Amino acid sequence: MGNKLCPKIILEGTRLTFKTDIAFALNEHPRIVGPRKYRYHSPLVSGEWCAFTNYPWGRGLINFEPQEEALAMETYHVWARLFELQRYYSWIIDRFHISTRAYQLTIYQKDYPFRWLEQRLAPIGFRLVYCTRTPESFEAARAERLKVSGKPSQYDDLSIFVEEQKLMDRLIGESILPTLHLDVSDNNIEAATDRIADWLEETGGLYADY
Repeated sequence: MGNKLCPKIILEGTRLTFKTDIAFALNEHPRIVGPRKYRYHSPLVSGEWCAFTNYPWGRGLINFEPQEEALAMETYHVWARLFELQRYYSWIIDRFHISTRAYQLTIYQKDYPFRWLEQRLAPIGFRLVYCTRTPESFEAARAERLKVSGKPSQYDDLSIFVEEQKLMDRLIGESILPTLHLDVSDNNIEAATDRIADWLEETGGLYADY
């Protein structure tokens, strides 16, 4: 039996950087999760789940309100413990603590450094993939997203995403997790996942060495 693949990837970036599409593609990539003769349960989780409210596009781990801070922090502690307990599993996360920092800083001017979280995630092999695009490429990305979006109005003002990306540049720079800066301006999902696979292989991120 060969080595067990158990990469742990956090995809971060502003909207329209195709993180969710990349997450699903990673979960089918034979160099990342191995060849699959049948479909497994997807090891995909997301900070964008609006699990704090009982209506669509509500609040959750990223866009919680001040009175929900304790709920959000407890949720992060639970996720951290779950990852520690199941460290020999592959985890792909579509937006997480960096997105929380960016949203909370922008809307409430409050920062949650999350150094404690990264200090727990780093020893069990978590890595960041920071998806970015050039400002001029957002327009084409929006056109593609509007074909499937259930809430197209959220893409009306592209300047919001350009500014958020500038903030996330700084927040990513403060992270202690190994990070790949991934330019997705060409909208090529297959090429993006191949670059992630190359990076994980080169940096030892595919297998557990702990």
